[in-house]
Amino acid sequence: MKLTYSGASPYVRKAMVCAILRGIDGQLSDLALKTTDEALAKLNPLGKIPTFVTPDGAALYDSPVICEYLDSVGSAPKLFPAAGPARWKALQLQALGDGIMDASQPRRREIALPQDDGRKEYIATQRGKVERAIDMLETEADKLGLLTTIGEVAVACALGYLDFRYANEPWRAGHPKLEAWYAKVVALPAMAKTMPVA
Repeated sequence: MKLTYSGASPYVRKAMVCAILRGIDGQLSDLALKTTDEALAKLNPLGKIPTFVTPDGAALYDSPVICEYLDSVGSAPKLFPAAGPARWKALQLQALGDGIMDASQPRRREIALPQDDGRKEYIATQRGKVERAIDMLETEADKLGLLTTIGEVAVACALGYLDFRYANEPWRAGHPKLEAWYAKVVALPAMAKTMPVA
């Protein structure tokens, strides 16, 4: 099994955390391709990281698909609950965590460009999405487990990305329950081993 790797990507981190929690991280090897590499475009026409190659050579993307595949390998407790309310909740949380990452990554690129009214509005819109998501997570923080579902993994990786790229916009103020939950989660081996690097 191979995974395109970037030490700064929260989506790659999410896949690696899943692999560690499933006890299969030792079976993964790094597929050293950049988003501009033609070889990556042949595997994934979107040219995105992460892209995952299964043992039989099939390419999988994006992180929700990769994580669900990883959840089918190994014998550790499943991160994707079986059909029913617990599954829908886990998938909803995954969408919320992924949404924070989706709003944060392009905003970072936009901040670096010359600012006009349109760009400022876009940046404010994306930041608003993140702030609303953090507010919602605060209301649910006391129900979150310690990386027992894909939703919790996605949320933890999203918060870690905010710490990594947006330290000047602290999310903890006004969110004591979420802060307490994250303090426990970030110390777990799967998160500690996958700290982002520039």
